[in-house]
Amino acid sequence: MRELLIASAAFALFILCPRMAGMTKVISDASNVSLVRVVVVGTVVSLPLIIAMALIFARYGLVAALAFCVITDFAAAFAMREISMKAGVETLIIALFVLLGVKVASMLSSWVS
Repeated sequence: MRELLIASAAFALFILCPRMAGMTKVISDASNVSLVRVVVVGTVVSLPLIIAMALIFARYGLVAALAFCVITDFAAAFAMREISMKAGVETLIIALFVLLGVKVASMLSSWVS
């Protein structure tokens, strides 16, 4: 039980990121929904997606998990477009920057060996 609590706490701390905070604010502002409500309901909706991503990674590797995440990012941009074209474009741009960041990180880390 102790190991589960420590591992879960580490995961909870790891999953938080500035991108998530920024996107939550964009989504909340564009939809005129309380920031806290977006976080709570979005967390519940995201649980099966997080599990799917972890299982995809465990079975098929990083590239497959990354592809799944890219698909969900584009789905988010498409969904936000229904509420606000501006929010949809912002979501898409952030998704593209994440893809670029993954490529740049991979290139730079290859120099470290």
